[in-house]
Amino acid sequence: MKNFLDEQFLLNTKTAQSLYHDYAADMPIIDYHCHLPPQQIAENTQFDNIAQVWLNGDHYKWRAMRTNGVDESYITGDRPDREKFRKWAETVPYTLRNPLYHWTHLELKRYFGISELLAPGTADRIFDETREKLKSPEYRVRGLLKRMNVKVICTTDDPLDTLGYHRALAEEGYELPVYPAFRPDAAMDLSDTVKFSSYVSRLAVATNRPIFHFADFVSALRERHEFFASMGCRVSDHGLEEIYADEYTDDAIERVFKAAVAHDSISMHEHRQFKSAMLHLFAQWDAEKGWVQQYHLGALRNNNSRMMRRLGPDTGWDSIGDFSQGRALSAFLDRLDRDDQLAKTILYNLNPAANELMATMIGNFNDGSIPGKIQFGSAWWFLDQKDGMTKQINALSNMGLLSRFVGMLTDSRSFLSFPRHEYFRRLLCDLFGTEVENGELPNDLEWIGQVIQDICYNNANRYFGWDE
Repeated sequence: MKNFLDEQFLLNTKTAQSLYHDYAADMPIIDYHCHLPPQQIAENTQFDNIAQVWLNGDHYKWRAMRTNGVDESYITGDRPDREKFRKWAETVPYTLRNPLYHWTHLELKRYFGISELLAPGTADRIFDETREKLKSPEYRVRGLLKRMNVKVICTTDDPLDTLGYHRALAEEGYELPVYPAFRPDAAMDLSDTVKFSSYVSRLAVATNRPIFHFADFVSALRERHEFFASMGCRVSDHGLEEIYADEYTDDAIERVFKAAVAHDSISMHEHRQFKSAMLHLFAQWDAEKGWVQQYHLGALRNNNSRMMRRLGPDTGWDSIGDFSQGRALSAFLDRLDRDDQLAKTILYNLNPAANELMATMIGNFNDGSIPGKIQFGSAWWFLDQKDGMTKQINALSNMGLLSRFVGMLTDSRSFLSFPRHEYFRRLLCDLFGTEVENGELPNDLEWIGQVIQDICYNNANRYFGWDE
């Protein structure tokens, strides 16, 4: 019987162990989609305790704590950090078979050298030990990134962001490139017209121009797109329930825009038309710039209206949605491809029922211009765990080329989340190693090791072009 979280964790064959330790383990990390605050990187933040770096903003943990019966005051409330950590420690033993159990102990072990299991009886001791280590310079934010061999980070940024911290990092010459990603979700969301009208006003201020018509709005957004490009951005990102590819006319979009700014009611059909128009424009700009566009599809957000009013979005009340993705996604990509305006694209799917749909959809638009131009992105959010990643890898393997996959990302708000890359790499090596030992793949570890290194790092490095 293996020991929990030993060196052969998730590696069930000798071949898997060789593939991981000899090829995958030491590869650098490119985190091309995350939600890390660039301010904390620029200021090289030093956290006072592990609760600050671990629990603040982590709605994965918040959901588990709520399910375990923990009062909200210990989760998003103003209880002292030590008390919050104790409540998390009470919850951890009940997370068996949830990926949080693995992530929690991997992070304790990799960052702090702690192999002890987190539980009520060990909570204060672990809190104090990690707190003492967090006081040292190597445990500031940049030290944590260096410890995990991170080479590139892409944050997630609204078009109105000044990117001041990205500029400061670039001017400093910080060794780890931190690039912005253009995330214009708020610029196409008409569900709250008061909020949208305020966004338009702030865009007008940011670009120092009046915005009365849809064309003005588009010109201002395009200016922000150009600004992001000047700051090293090569990536856009969209968090969507589904792709929108409804038919529309310019006149119809002008009417919808003016109605939204005037706080008039917008029908579902009009909202879909507006989103369709905006997505197409953003995609055209990305293609012109040679950017990579990313679409995160399938989340049903803010399901609990009571807690949405109390805490706001991104606080742990989202789930997998059951949207019909295929027809609109095909139409959206086809229109761009037909006009030679289809940029490199990564499609992330949150509903595993659509895995095979995504894996076959990318094959419709991979045109031979570059390897893996259209990607079925890594299992994300609720699926970035053993079962979800295995299903995504298998669907891509069966219906595409896993060898051209750009690999894992954290999608995280925590500077302690990078062992998720290790988790993915161990699982990947175990899948290959098992099939080698079953005689399903040749015992050519040099070639398979190269493929694994490509998936872990090289493919993403070439795909995004940061070495160019």
